[in-house]
Amino acid sequence: MRAPIFSAMPAHTLMPPFTLRVPYVATHTLSTRLAMASMTLVPLALVLGALTVLAAPAAAQTWPTRAVRIVVPYPVGGGIDVLGRQLAERLGPQWGQSVVVENRPGASTIPAVDAVAKSAPDGHTLLLTTDSSISINPHLFAKLPYDAKRDLAPISLLVLLQQMLVAQPSLPANNLSELVALAKQRPGTLNYGSYGSGSQPHLAGEMFKAKAAVEIAHIPYKGLPLAVAAVLGGEIQLTFSGIASARPHILAGKLKALAIGGPKRSPLLPEVPTFSEQGFPEVETHAWFGLFVPSATPREVIARVHRDAVKIVSEPGFRDKEIIAKGYDLVANSPEEFAAY
Repeated sequence: MRAPIFSAMPAHTLMPPFTLRVPYVATHTLSTRLAMASMTLVPLALVLGALTVLAAPAAAQTWPTRAVRIVVPYPVGGGIDVLGRQLAERLGPQWGQSVVVENRPGASTIPAVDAVAKSAPDGHTLLLTTDSSISINPHLFAKLPYDAKRDLAPISLLVLLQQMLVAQPSLPANNLSELVALAKQRPGTLNYGSYGSGSQPHLAGEMFKAKAAVEIAHIPYKGLPLAVAAVLGGEIQLTFSGIASARPHILAGKLKALAIGGPKRSPLLPEVPTFSEQGFPEVETHAWFGLFVPSATPREVIARVHRDAVKIVSEPGFRDKEIIAKGYDLVANSPEEFAAY
């Protein structure tokens, strides 16, 4: 049992109890006066506790008091950036304040995540990031300036997505078997891009190389749009990409898809076979986008952000156009479910 707050203090240093005085009325009976006397001493701790309970929802009622930032550790134009801007556009009117996206790409998302983790825990700085920041970086870097479990509080895992391996149309390989044969014929001449060292695409690419016993150089970029642009411009031959970023270029004939992750094909690109179908079930390309705040953020504010963000992404029009049509799977789970994911 937790010891009383004042148990270690000398008796003479204790403050007298806070007293509520009840005026004496001459017509009271003796029994009434005795009952009232027993109620006159109300401990100060009880009064303060009651005030704390009443004040608890105040944070959510008054928040936000200024503009809210959504920090995205990736450059403008990628799927996560677009989702963040769509959320910001709809959250601003609900909250009565400006909601802006701040892009801080680079260094495997570490500086951006650290900045949010060390920001004031008042709900005015949010983090929208991927699994690379939270699930992968702690296993790849011996020392990080933040502890994701200690310093960040999860709000919601909004969406899951599968990524594809896409290539220049001129590359003489239209599936994984042909790619493996080409890589063995031309050792050291092929390369692939990802949105950063330690990202899910980087890990997927290395797993594919190991299983296929081929050498394809990894070229990290600060974000997916840059990696896709590098393939379009002939700087690299291959990259991993989500459907949202690659599908327009595939339909325009500027990219071709060799494989997609996940247990089944995407209804948006049903002609693209999975890695598993082509003999590489170990290659896992899924990723997620999730919202976080500094861990000391009031619970009431976390609940408010969660409620409003989940309501937006779950609205049928938004879900169909901005989630399903872009190849995402809607999750929108609770903070508790996200923490246990």
